[in-house]
Amino acid sequence: MVSVTYTHPNGNDASNLHTLTMKSVFSLRILLFTIILAACAPSLAPLVTIPTTQSPNRLISTSASSPTPTPDHKLAMSSKAPTQAVLAETPIPLSTSTINTMELFFPTIIPAAGAEYRPPLYPTPWALSPFDHFFFAAPIAATYPGDPIWDYRYGGIFFGPDVIHTGIDIPAPRGAEVLAAGPGTVVWAGIGLYSGSSYNLKDPYGLAVAIRHDFGYKDQPLYTVYAHMEEVDVIVGQWVTTGDVVGHVGSTGMTTGPHLHFEVRLGDNDFWKTRNPELWISPPQGYGVLVGRVMSTYGERLDSYLVLLKSLDTEKQYSVKTYGPLTVNSDAYYNENVVLGDLPSGVYELNIPYAALNRKINIQILPGQITYFSFFGYNGYDFTPPPIPQAGMP
Repeated sequence: MVSVTYTHPNGNDASNLHTLTMKSVFSLRILLFTIILAACAPSLAPLVTIPTTQSPNRLISTSASSPTPTPDHKLAMSSKAPTQAVLAETPIPLSTSTINTMELFFPTIIPAAGAEYRPPLYPTPWALSPFDHFFFAAPIAATYPGDPIWDYRYGGIFFGPDVIHTGIDIPAPRGAEVLAAGPGTVVWAGIGLYSGSSYNLKDPYGLAVAIRHDFGYKDQPLYTVYAHMEEVDVIVGQWVTTGDVVGHVGSTGMTTGPHLHFEVRLGDNDFWKTRNPELWISPPQGYGVLVGRVMSTYGERLDSYLVLLKSLDTEKQYSVKTYGPLTVNSDAYYNENVVLGDLPSGVYELNIPYAALNRKINIQILPGQITYFSFFGYNGYDFTPPPIPQAGMP
């Protein structure tokens, strides 16, 4: 949105009347021209700076927020067309209804000015623990800010408890190259990934690519998904290697602006088989990942629960929410419900407000590694590693 304020000069000097009139006409023309330009500009989420405070009742972030939908807003399965026109070469037959099994919507939040840029990633595969699996490179070049949208990470809830995010959203400008996260064969390219129909122009993923990789995990195949693209540069059956361009960032499908929606799927190329991509993408060099299981005093998982983190080295503050109750899947080993990646190594203050009290503890993030914790309400924190998963678990 563009906001224009026109201030009329005040004065009673009759000798300035003619000059005042001409300035008013000229300013009015500028105002009309600016309004016309604003009407033609794409509608993007405004930049918002959320106050950074240590109060547990205030969110701590410098990310911007998405526009709030009206109460009767229908999400991905509404009759609205995608926000971005489909490529001219895409066939457009008679419209096909989207299958009505899950309402999906992918909001876009523009990163705040001054967002950090990532250093190069550790080489893939990267695993300092026998239970880690950083198999994939980032799907967006390190020249762009790589942090996923803070309040719409994997398992995030944006519009309601029935709309759970099955991937991460990586901010990047329209037209930025989308890169294959690993070698494999393209098994989907175009419209219709969610609905299964290549003619469904209302599919919430928009123009998307899915890759079945040359490697798997625990005898199960691995897939990655790249959605909302402006154009797709590969075809089904094509083999790609890590870093090959598979398309360009766009805003097709049900979204509010350009970004890349990225998923990791284990076992089947299926909406219900996703895992948290931040446990699969190799971290930037010198960065680590925080993984946790946040529960009540009685051992119940706390869904969509706020977790606060502050670097004691830089004073930078982070916040993330635990997974929502549906759709998403935890790692077999970590059994986590919160992940916060791309953290520079160092000492941090971890704070999980519980029962009106701040539960704070200092932790250390090590480069290239996962720092794991459990939280049990009144009983506080536990840093004991998870038990080894039983044979046959995914």
